[in-house]
Amino acid sequence: MADQAAVKTKRWVRIKEYFRGIRSEIKKVVWPTKKETYRYTGVVLATCALFAFFFWILDTGFLKLLEVVLNISM
Repeated sequence: MADQAAVKTKRWVRIKEYFRGIRSEIKKVVWPTKKETYRYTGVVLATCALFAFFFWILDTGFLKLLEVVLNISM
């Protein structure tokens, strides 16, 4: 019985230490400013738009190639 109580106590101590570690790491984080967040969001959206356009062109090209090779029309 005493052995089980010690295991439970150790488990709770480890859980507490885990969350203390998380808390100390969160305090070290340097969060971006509002201006930086808007700028990063713009970069992400522009990159997504460029990739979408690139894949649309690629998809259209392959579709035209398949139409010519297989002699079909879409």
